[in-house]
Amino acid sequence: MTGPITRHRGIESSSREAILMNGTVTTLTSRNADFAQHSFVPGASMMPALNTMVIGCADPRVDPAHVLGLASGEALVIRNIGGRFTPAALQTMAALRAIAQAEGAAPGPGFNLIVLQHTDCGITRLGGQPELLATTFGIDEADLPAKAVNDPRAAVAADVAAIKDNPFLPADFIVSGLVYDVHTGLIDTVVAPSLLRESTAA
Repeated sequence: MTGPITRHRGIESSSREAILMNGTVTTLTSRNADFAQHSFVPGASMMPALNTMVIGCADPRVDPAHVLGLASGEALVIRNIGGRFTPAALQTMAALRAIAQAEGAAPGPGFNLIVLQHTDCGITRLGGQPELLATTFGIDEADLPAKAVNDPRAAVAADVAAIKDNPFLPADFIVSGLVYDVHTGLIDTVVAPSLLRESTAA
């Protein structure tokens, strides 16, 4: 008798969880209806109006749209753990560039690439899992100290440096590094905007 009762309770628990989840979905779809009625702009361009891409953290406290005051359609946003420049982020950037080229609107001079990281980041809780971190960055565990996962300012500087060293990214991109303080709501410009690479043309 214990088995069926246990299974029955498990079904009830799953049903309650489904109901709670449905409540969340109902709230979100209701908000979408309001958005569609009051804020939706038909025919919006696929290309970002501010010629900007942001690499930011997945942390819900650090949504670039809120932190940077971005309006719909103003920027491309890539979010991952820590807002780090990783092989996966680079692959996403390459795919986005291919899409832009297919649209006949590849980003050119003056395109902004912003690396946005923040204080109290969850990535700092992964110090005891070097294998996971090394896999995320696509490096050996011995090279993890260079990624400065415990110091957002050093980390954002390291990522901007890695971006500037990447030969596959356009030299005329403008790259910068920002750190958001989750305790004050303010952003610190750690790496000022500059060309990804200086032109070598004579």
